[in-house]
Amino acid sequence: MRVNRRGLLKCMAWAGTGVLWSVSGGVPRSLGLLGEAHAAEAQSSGFTFLQISDSHVGFDKPANPNALGTFQEAIAKVNAMPTPPAFIVHTGDITHLSKDKEFDDADQAMKALKQKIYVIPGEHDVADADNGKAYLDRYGKGTKGKGWYSFDYGGAHFIALINVFNFAPGFKSAGLAQLGDEQLEWMEKDVKGLSASTPIVVLAHLPLW
Repeated sequence: MRVNRRGLLKCMAWAGTGVLWSVSGGVPRSLGLLGEAHAAEAQSSGFTFLQISDSHVGFDKPANPNALGTFQEAIAKVNAMPTPPAFIVHTGDITHLSKDKEFDDADQAMKALKQKIYVIPGEHDVADADNGKAYLDRYGKGTKGKGWYSFDYGGAHFIALINVFNFAPGFKSAGLAQLGDEQLEWMEKDVKGLSASTPIVVLAHLPLW
């Protein structure tokens, strides 16, 4: 059976693990599943960061009857790494149904992390009746528009894009996976002052291609 990228990330989240990335010589490179040997090697010439996705806190079906426990297990593994990542990114679907209790449980779990965590929403995080208000109230401070933002680390520029809102009015789901004019205009301004040699890492929940 062939598994696509999102399916793989879901399986890894359910297994209580994450994807380790390195940025060395200006080149981002996936090191695969959380592993200490790779982390130590990468840190010697650059830095690493860890990606977690699709924790789906609140999910309780047979595939993962305790999604919160699985998320806590992943966090414990990160904290136990002798060579810790510089920071962590959660690339969406923090919760399963955007419920307040799910966000509360996820927030409490993430407080145990020793590193700074950056988050972006998945479609499951903006499924509330107020079109993502619950997510933005918690994580939108200091962001632009519907939650997009950027930051710099170790000479690299990270751009967190949001592509789970409907940016195409009049179509029920046509806007999903799209960025919208406002976000594209912001991104153009955001990268305008960067030098041509600055590495850029783009974070998004849904594939951009």
